[in-house]
Amino acid sequence: MTEKELLIQKMKVRTKQFALDIIAFCSQLPKNHVGYRIGDQLLRPGTSVGANYRASCRARSQA
Repeated sequence: MTEKELLIQKMKVRTKQFALDIIAFCSQLPKNHVGYRIGDQLLRPGTSVGANYRASCRARSQA
């Protein structure tokens, strides 16, 4: 594997772990209106980071 491929693999692992950490944190929030609101606002962008990174790695230009 090249250094670039190793970096890409490491970033995929890190973004996945970040999403899992966000999910674990949000599950610890209080089960009330404020906890649900904050959890929802944190969960959506926190878990999309890995998906967006993977999509950008697969992207190919037309040029």
